[in-house]
Amino acid sequence: MLASSAPPSLLLLLLPILNLFSLSGSADASVKWVNLEGEPLSHLLLDPGADRLYVGGVDHLYQLTSDLEVMSHVKTGPHRDSPDCLPPIVPKECPSATLTHNHNKVLLMETPQGVEPGSLIVCGSLYQGICEKRSLTNISHLIYQTSNPVDTQYVAANDPRVSTVAVIITTKTKHEGAGAGSLLRLMLVGRGYTSKGPGDIPPITTRRLFPVVPPRQAFSQEEELGKLVVGSYSEYNNHFVKAVIYGSHVYFLFSRRDMWHKKEYRTYASRLCISDRSFYSYVEVPLLCHGGYNLAQGAWLGNLSGEPALFVVMAAGQASTPVPTSRSALCVYGMAELDAMLLRAQEVCYTEEGRGSSGLDEAYIEYAVSSKCLRLAKDSLSKYPCGGEHTPNPIASAVPLPAAPIVNSDTQLTAVTTAIEAGHTIAFLGDRAGLLHKVLVHSNRSGVLYGSMVVDSGSAASADLLLDENQQHIYVLTSSRLSKVPVSSCERQTDCRSCLAVRDPYCGWCVLEGRCSRKHQCQRQLQPNHWLWSFESTSQCVTVQSLQPANQSKEEQTQVTLSVAQLPALTESESLSCVFGLLPPQPAIVMGTSITCQSPTPELLPPMPTGSDHTILPVSLMFGDVTVTVGNMTFYDCGAVSRLNQSSQCLACVGSVWNCNWCPLDQLCTHNHSCPNQHIILNQRDSPGPTSCPLVFALQSSALLPMGLSTTVVLRGRNLDVYTDEASYVCVVEIEGLQFNLTAAVERTHGNTHTFTCSPHQFQYAVSELQYSAPVYLRRGERRIDASPGLRLQLYNCSAGQSDCSQCRAVPEEYGCVWCPGSPTPSCVYNQSCSSVPMDTCPPPQITEVEPVSGPLEGGVLVTIRGSNLGMSYRDVQDGVTVAGIQCLPQPQGYQISTRVVCELQRSVKPKKGPVLVRVGTAPPGRSTQMFTYQDPQLLDLFPNKGPVSGGTRLTIRGRQLLTGQTSDLSAFVGPQPCYIVEEVNDTQLVCQTGSSNQTGGVSVRVLFGKAERIVPDVTFSYLEDPIITEAVPADSFYSGGRVIMVTGRNLDVVQLPMISVWVEPLDIQRVKRKRRLALLTAKQQLVFNSTMATVSERCSVLSSSQMTCPTPAVTPDVKVKGVFFQLDNVRVHYESIKGESFMYHPNPELFHLNQDAPDVPYRFKPGGVIAIEGQDLTKAMTRQEVKAMLGDQECEVKALDSTHLYCEPPEVQPMSVDDDNELPSLKVFMGNLQVDLGQVQYDSDSLLSPVPLAAQIGLGAGAAVIILSVLVIILMYRRKSKQALRDYKKVLLQLETLEINVGDQCRKEFTDLMTEMMDLSSDVGGPGLPLLDYRTYAERVFFPGQRAPPLSRQLDLPDSRRPTVEQGLQQLNNLLNNRLFLTRFIHTLEAQQGFSQRDRGYVASLLTMALHDKLEYFTEVMKCLLQDLVQQYVAKNPKLMLRRTETVVEKMLTNWMSICLYSFLKEVAGEPLYMLYRAIKYQVDKGPVDAVTGKAKRTLNDSHLLREDIDYCAMTLTVLVKNGVEVQPCPVKVLDIDTITQVKDKILDQVYRGAPFSQRPAADSLDLEWRSGQAGHLTLSDDDVTAVVQGRWKRLNTLQHYKVPDGATVALIPRSQSSGGVGVNQVFQTGEKTPMLEGEEDEGLRLWHLVKSSEDPEIPKHRKSSMRERERAKAIPEIYLTRLLSMKGTLQKFVDDVFVAILSTKRPPPIAVRFFFDFLDDMAEKHGIDDPETVHIWKTNSLPLRFWVNILKNPQFVLDVQVTDSIDAILSVIAQTFIDSCTTSEHKVGRDSPVNKLLYAREIPRYKQLVERYYSDIHSAASGCYQEMNSTLTELSGSFASEMNSLVALHELYKYINKYYDQIIMSLEEDSSGQKMQLAYRLQQVAALVENKVTDL
Repeated sequence: MLASSAPPSLLLLLLPILNLFSLSGSADASVKWVNLEGEPLSHLLLDPGADRLYVGGVDHLYQLTSDLEVMSHVKTGPHRDSPDCLPPIVPKECPSATLTHNHNKVLLMETPQGVEPGSLIVCGSLYQGICEKRSLTNISHLIYQTSNPVDTQYVAANDPRVSTVAVIITTKTKHEGAGAGSLLRLMLVGRGYTSKGPGDIPPITTRRLFPVVPPRQAFSQEEELGKLVVGSYSEYNNHFVKAVIYGSHVYFLFSRRDMWHKKEYRTYASRLCISDRSFYSYVEVPLLCHGGYNLAQGAWLGNLSGEPALFVVMAAGQASTPVPTSRSALCVYGMAELDAMLLRAQEVCYTEEGRGSSGLDEAYIEYAVSSKCLRLAKDSLSKYPCGGEHTPNPIASAVPLPAAPIVNSDTQLTAVTTAIEAGHTIAFLGDRAGLLHKVLVHSNRSGVLYGSMVVDSGSAASADLLLDENQQHIYVLTSSRLSKVPVSSCERQTDCRSCLAVRDPYCGWCVLEGRCSRKHQCQRQLQPNHWLWSFESTSQCVTVQSLQPANQSKEEQTQVTLSVAQLPALTESESLSCVFGLLPPQPAIVMGTSITCQSPTPELLPPMPTGSDHTILPVSLMFGDVTVTVGNMTFYDCGAVSRLNQSSQCLACVGSVWNCNWCPLDQLCTHNHSCPNQHIILNQRDSPGPTSCPLVFALQSSALLPMGLSTTVVLRGRNLDVYTDEASYVCVVEIEGLQFNLTAAVERTHGNTHTFTCSPHQFQYAVSELQYSAPVYLRRGERRIDASPGLRLQLYNCSAGQSDCSQCRAVPEEYGCVWCPGSPTPSCVYNQSCSSVPMDTCPPPQITEVEPVSGPLEGGVLVTIRGSNLGMSYRDVQDGVTVAGIQCLPQPQGYQISTRVVCELQRSVKPKKGPVLVRVGTAPPGRSTQMFTYQDPQLLDLFPNKGPVSGGTRLTIRGRQLLTGQTSDLSAFVGPQPCYIVEEVNDTQLVCQTGSSNQTGGVSVRVLFGKAERIVPDVTFSYLEDPIITEAVPADSFYSGGRVIMVTGRNLDVVQLPMISVWVEPLDIQRVKRKRRLALLTAKQQLVFNSTMATVSERCSVLSSSQMTCPTPAVTPDVKVKGVFFQLDNVRVHYESIKGESFMYHPNPELFHLNQDAPDVPYRFKPGGVIAIEGQDLTKAMTRQEVKAMLGDQECEVKALDSTHLYCEPPEVQPMSVDDDNELPSLKVFMGNLQVDLGQVQYDSDSLLSPVPLAAQIGLGAGAAVIILSVLVIILMYRRKSKQALRDYKKVLLQLETLEINVGDQCRKEFTDLMTEMMDLSSDVGGPGLPLLDYRTYAERVFFPGQRAPPLSRQLDLPDSRRPTVEQGLQQLNNLLNNRLFLTRFIHTLEAQQGFSQRDRGYVASLLTMALHDKLEYFTEVMKCLLQDLVQQYVAKNPKLMLRRTETVVEKMLTNWMSICLYSFLKEVAGEPLYMLYRAIKYQVDKGPVDAVTGKAKRTLNDSHLLREDIDYCAMTLTVLVKNGVEVQPCPVKVLDIDTITQVKDKILDQVYRGAPFSQRPAADSLDLEWRSGQAGHLTLSDDDVTAVVQGRWKRLNTLQHYKVPDGATVALIPRSQSSGGVGVNQVFQTGEKTPMLEGEEDEGLRLWHLVKSSEDPEIPKHRKSSMRERERAKAIPEIYLTRLLSMKGTLQKFVDDVFVAILSTKRPPPIAVRFFFDFLDDMAEKHGIDDPETVHIWKTNSLPLRFWVNILKNPQFVLDVQVTDSIDAILSVIAQTFIDSCTTSEHKVGRDSPVNKLLYAREIPRYKQLVERYYSDIHSAASGCYQEMNSTLTELSGSFASEMNSLVALHELYKYINKYYDQIIMSLEEDSSGQKMQLAYRLQQVAALVENKVTDL
């Protein structure tokens, strides 16, 4: 609880508000928050200009928007580290290194300066606290990181508990020379003392940020940069809290041990000049916060009364330790006062040896430094304000700067920030309990706490408490949550009263705007009474103090005057209006504080509410549409007053609060003061005294009237003389709605009263109670005379409810009821109605029922006795009840007159039996017919004898005579805890459910029978530890349920009734329907309904204490699964709590009928094969092991299962049917509860065909030959062929599936291995590890593939003398190219030339792309124009061939255009899966042997590159010594013993430079591999040396096996010396490709080989070699090799799928360029009347997948900085071909002779085809009209990348073509009339003249 320094009276006023805040704050809907990983989160940083937040925590770094949406998230740990070791960590050298969390220690923003971009500085606790720089726009992008930090780069504390603060300063360099005066950006760091790691880092150091010129390093602590030198760091133990810049100084706030004084911990503020590089100006002063608060916890540099001040939250320390207690406070120190204290200490130490005028020490030299205070010249401080070499330092003030606490708190305050609102300073404080406190700080340094709210209960607020840029919200960082809290809730208060009640300094009521607002938001805030400040106690809302008249009759209209307080002044042109209720406004006249309005006319008033005589209308004072204040006015209706009180109209009228009068002769209540018939009775307020209303005021006769007896009623009345007419009086009695009219005789008596005697009447009316109250009144003619309220007759019937003598005699005497023994039966009657003598005494008691009829010997149970005549009162039976001869004590509260006695059973010494007797008075006792038994119940045993400590076990207690007493008397206990009886108890068994216990162990079980206790003998019930579930797999099921979940845990056998339950919530179903539907679930399931949720449960089976199985419950598809939990007796375990993942329910898997076309026809099966069952989503929640298939009475063994197929192998012999109706067996598949009948199966068997007799065969043959053969021979041949093809296709597919099934396990193992490798890789890919090429290189490779020196890389090669002229000419050419007519004529002319080759066309298109890159909109329009011409050409020929090849300039332009537009898509979406595919291929290929000469590999997808020979090899791990800075670290690398030395070098480089771009690695040729073996020294290995093996004309390349290098050998890569020129395999590097040596290299007539000798004859010409290779491929491939290909395919399948899905998914919007271009093609088709969808499909395929994506798939080096070897290229070709096949429309049929590459993906291609078709159709169906969006995208792209293009070189290259075909181009331009008008030929001639001095006709 916070307390403030406000006066006590004010605090008392605040208490209710504080309570309000603490309660309402926790559920504040205006607080936004986000939970983040990385608990505890430590730092929060706000980038105000960019609207970004950064959060640092443990192992996590976040970048968020101001609305708390995560923009980027980076994992920074854990990593292997130890504070005792220096980085980089080598496990062998640092055995203490373990996986260590990285705590964020520093989070700072380095602002951009000039060309230098800004960065986010992040320092962690790992690796001795090194720092890194990250991009401010995307923190996942690393700008700077050191992999091998030096000891000067250790910045932050390596201990999570030790604080580090930092601040960035910018100063100027002082050194002489060229750089003098240039900017220098430094970071000042304050860090606490850590016991481990380097001990020489001072508390405050300076670190270099910029410029960093080698050999300098970022974050390094250099000699010339200052530091705070400390003698014994550990003694001072500095704990830094804050570092801030103010003016030209940096200030540090910290606590440390005061070594000079009492060695207690104190808080200090120190100061340092920004320009002081040597810390000469360092001075510190202790801060004193009165009340013992000595340890600073958080601070903020803010403003108080316009002056800068330091706000510090301080805590009281625990004794003499740096540990804070919960007692804390806020203290404020003015910066002017702090500076004065620091200057005073500096001055005293400079000039007075540290002593003040009093002679006491005021300053001293701290930190055990060998310096001392001096007596320098008096002007030393003014001359050297930042000190100098001769001035003493570091200086500490001995005099503290004091401050009184502004607020105190019993919870430790941890954070503070301040804001200025309307001139007031408001401090926000965070505390350890997760609360945010708001304090108004007055200028006199007192404060008032005005609010507290829960932000994150129980979680401490971090010291970084930040306000957003517009001071509207405050960001609070707690342990695992970032919250955005509004500084106030003004806008949520809708009226003045609630606004002022908030008591928030931010809020006030803006009167004329009618809203609660901050002061600056109210327009007339400065004028009095316009903005009412809520925090000012004198503030009052504008109120209506009085309203005259306050009420008036609705029949009148009058002037209403409102007296208003606090009315704000208006201008002359402004006015107010009055609004009555919802009626139109009336003008208001303002005179001072009085306002006059006209009340509404009667007809406008709303009707009176039903049952009311008045209505209250609000009278609103309005300023425009704003309600200024509201009063209430009442309009009454006198007529309604009388109508609502029919029994006493006159009394109600004159007694009314309204000004109503009564006209008795007119029966009228009116507001007038006169009546139509003169006589009037005025309202009692106008004529005080007794009422003069005509009135029946009393009964003269008795009010009690017996039923059935003639009685007379006499009434008394007064004031009846006003009636002068002759009308007669009638008495009226009302009984249950019926009126009895009795004539009345009138007699006048003295005193203006009358007596009315009503005629006698016998009231005979059936009533169920003894008495009935009937109203009575008088009527004169038609007029009803008022009756006094409560004037009633009491009619009664003695016989009603009095069924026996005792009840009758118990009726009070005044009623005169007697028990009359008359015939036919005795009854209770009025005494005058009894014809015989009434009975004086009653008959003896009679007992009809006793309950219970047994009780324990100890008694204590209640016995209920029912009957008649059981006494007239409790006293009659008080001592008269015995049970089985033993007294039973009656209970007063249970007694009912005559009919019931409840008594408490007393103890009996032995079991006995007897009747119940009740004695009343002297009469004989009543005896029960039931016998009561005293019995002794016994408990024998119980089962089970153990259960969980949380309870829920159903205990069965066995015994004898357990039904003793009533069931309600029974209660069971297990130890002290109740056991709740859950079933009907019988005499031998009782079942109860245990409650929870607070401890384990054995306890006795007892049963209470009333007060009698019995304990189960010799047996205790053991409470055991609750069951714990550690794992439950699998984590999903389908709707039908029955899937077995294997649950693992501890103490599972303790549970008696384990259940798995599912919460379900119906989707939009009415409650009744929901119940009915869910009731249909299987009988063994239990349903429990609450308001909207139901649970469906299944019982689990316990296998052991650690395992149980649970079948998943079935749910219907029309419910939503809200959660899954295990109910283990009373222990409930939610599935999410086990491993943090949710349990998923999927739709049921679908299995299709075996014969889908004809389900009734049996499926024909040939024995020996497998049955392939098709389906959908078969593996979503099912595995092969869980599926069971039955064919008839035998199992069909399930061999494989994938998402669309199930394969099972039936028995060899056809099984028997289990269905009596069918002979053939049915195939049934069981998946959990799901059972699917897939139809009957019939085995094919020769024996089933009966042989045809020979004679019939001859006859049939002869007849058929003559009649049919001649007709059908052609058809039969055709059908046979097509059927054969179809059979072949299906057969091949089935064989492929069977093969894939066989290699499935191997694939899965390989895939698991690969995924482990790729998981390690994904961390690289997510960050900077994705080696994307920059745009320039990408464009170069796509525009100019294979060119050695593309134009992008070249400069304009011209002599300086010619350069200006040529550049001018090229600029004019550029202008010409921007003329569409010139450009199109130019292109068409070039294409018409014979010598203009296809290569030239592509080159010109790319040059044009370069030249026009800054005008992509124009480029696009030209391209469209040329494409339209192209469409025109192809429509006339064959439209399907359009765009198939790149034969024209425009087709290459299209390729380039797509490449430009899709670069960002590649970068953001497709690049990562493509890289993952490349890495997966590379990893898989490298795991097996690869022939270095032929490029063939064991692991491939390409059969022509398959290494078919079986080669023995084994994997090895080499230890490679890698030099990292000055250190050498071992690195394990996996290789094969048959790898060549170059292959080994490549694999080593892959591992060492993992994640690095290929272009940044050293080439393998530039390095030698050195084997280091013990003392023997170093051996350099190479592919070819004198040891190479030569056989005949073949020389074998050297391998590790050749050199006998053992597993685990140590090797190193060293730079190749110039002399060592090993022969090796030549390597040609071009655009990242490494082409292995396919042709033999001549070496003294020898041919090189590696794993296999090339079978190609060197004499065969190259063009024939390729055709031989084709023939080899066409040969049937042996199954073993196909298996290898399938294995590789299965392993890579996920990565291929990921790439295809990334390219073809429409889940994210497809790139705008694709939508735009497809739209264009659709328009072209429509324009030219092409309605064949296949043609448009082909156009789209040719323009995007084949033109762009296939190129990228085959050449990932176009996008990624990687090396594509021949073996990888071979695989990519197969994948690219699959992509091509997927985009074609023709049906993909394969047969035995199909190429293996097509066979491989035969099953996947239909699925990919669907992807392509859906992609095209989704784009087509999306709304078109993306031209505007496309144009803006093109404009953006033009600006982004134009600078990358070397347009002058492109123009110069284009000019060469102009020069080559100059005459033809000029002629073409001159032929065109438009061209002539534009003088295009002339302009081109000008260009020629400038570029080449060409003589023209100018």
